[in-house]
This record gives sequence, C-alpha cells and structure tokens, in this order.
Amino acid sequence: MSREQTGATVLVTGAAGFIGSHVAERLLARGDAVIGLDNFDTFYDPALKRANLRAALGHPRFHLVEGDLRERALLDRLLTDHGVTAVVHLAARAGVRPSLVDPELYADVNVRGSAVVFEAARAAGVTRVIYASSSSVYGGNEKLPFAEDDPVDHPVSPYAATKKANELQAHVYARLFGMTMIGLRFFTVYGPRQRPEMAIAAFTRRLAEGRPVPMYGDGGSRRDYTYIDDIVDGVLAALDRGRGYRIYNLGESATTTLARLIELIAAELGVTPEIERHPEQPGDVPATWADISRAREELGYDPQVPVEEGIRRYVAWFRGGRGAAP
Repeated sequence: MSREQTGATVLVTGAAGFIGSHVAERLLARGDAVIGLDNFDTFYDPALKRANLRAALGHPRFHLVEGDLRERALLDRLLTDHGVTAVVHLAARAGVRPSLVDPELYADVNVRGSAVVFEAARAAGVTRVIYASSSSVYGGNEKLPFAEDDPVDHPVSPYAATKKANELQAHVYARLFGMTMIGLRFFTVYGPRQRPEMAIAAFTRRLAEGRPVPMYGDGGSRRDYTYIDDIVDGVLAALDRGRGYRIYNLGESATTTLARLIELIAAELGVTPEIERHPEQPGDVPATWADISRAREELGYDPQVPVEEGIRRYVAWFRGGRGAAP
C-alpha cells in the first residue's frame, strides 16, 4: 500500500475516539473507505464521541458499526464482508490512573481485545495491522530521550503493562504468520476532541471557568506533548510504509513542564491561573521524551506543531464552543 494507492478499505477500531475520529477523516479525505468500530463506552460521555464522528458520518465511504472488539464473530464479519485490506487498531481502555482502579477490565479490553483483533485479521487474510501502543511502556526510564530499543520490561501501571503486552502479541503474529504489525508509541497526544479528563482539556475548561487548576507534584514533571495532526501523519505513514514487526515513537521530540503548560493555556485564555497543589499520583512518571529518529528515517515522520502553536489551536477550538465538560 502506498500513499498513491487510494481505494483501500481500512477497519479503524475506536473510530469514535479522539485519535480514531481524526484518523478516519484523514483516510476518507485521501480516498480510502473506512469501517469504523466503536462500542461508545461510558468512560466519558458517548454523546461527545458521536459528535467526533459528525463529519465522517456524512461521508459515503464511511460505515459505522457499534460493537465490542472482543466479539470475535463481529470482527470476522466486518473483515470479510467489507473486504478490509488493513486494520488501524486504536480501541482501548485508556488512561494510567483509571487502570489502577480496575486492572482486570484493562487487561480484558486491551490484551484480550487485541488478541481477538489480531487473530481475526490473520484468519481473514488481512496482513497489515497498525496498533496503538503508548509512551507509558517506558515506565520510570531515566535515560532521555526514550528510544524504541530501550528496555521496557518494568511498567509502572496496569495500563502500561497492557500496552507492553500488545507489543509482545504483535511480535508473535509477525514472526509466525509474516504479518506486518506496526506498533506506535504515542506521546501525550492533545488537540481538538481530546478526552475531557485529559490534562489540557481539563485545565482549559477550569481556567476558562475561573476555577483552580490541580497541580500534582511541584510542576516540574515533563511531557512530550504531541499535537493530533502530527500523530495522524505518523499513523498514516506507518500504514503506508511500515514493514514487518516494527515499533515507532510518535512524539514532538520536545518536553514541556506541567507548570509551563498551565502558563501557556492561561496566557492564551487571558487569565491568571490559580494553582491547587496535590502530591504526586501513583503511576505517574517524571518525564517522557521521544527519540523520533527511527520514525523520521523509516516513515518520513516530521512533526510540525510545537506546543505553543498547538495550545493556541486547541484554545481557539475550545472558544468555538467545541470543548465540553465530562
């Protein structure tokens, strides 16, 4: 598959989510057909997810299926009936902190669910699967920036453990069946439609309403914030150019402290932030920072949106009435 070859049929799991809805729109825009699978889980308001799909639902090459990725018979039907040629597997139970509360659910959805997706793809003869991993697999890695060859054997949350498990599962399918299984370690993705409990969305909403912003720790924790447009570029590049079993970091390759992030949002809103201080939370890590040299070299990945510009775009979207409370 190449960028010049349009007309592919791609199954996108988690199609109504933050990243999934953007990926679906971009695939449609370039001429692909998209089968979108989502169960509209109540982790956050399903109405927001339906709103995410507003543009895609009006497209003749988009077909939405409401269902659970753990239903093998459903996956079999979707892959065969629609002639799916590739899978972009983004559905997951998300979030480090919530995974501490219900690790069994996270294992069931993220690990067993991915096993169903991978096996259904193999059985249907679909040999190209792109799946979402996470920067959380690096745990408390003290070597910065994080590179794909760094050890990732000591996750610090159930969520991170499920994503490491997905990479191991994918390796089996690449090794035994010759499938292309490309894992993407996303680094703190943000932008329009992001989940309402995520930091940038929650901080923006609180600051706009004149409420204090919770800061966990001393504000010195650093994250590699990555704008959604750059992430979608990376997903499509992996879909088009990825080969065999490979893992790629998708980040901005720059870090921003929590304190600086709050300053940027407040400045864009034109307010003075009130900080509500809290102790650090279990499962959090002091820093994430992506070494993206592999993705640059092999996929042509080239992020274009620094955090200052990304925050400006997000606040503009929020002010347009699109940011909603959970």
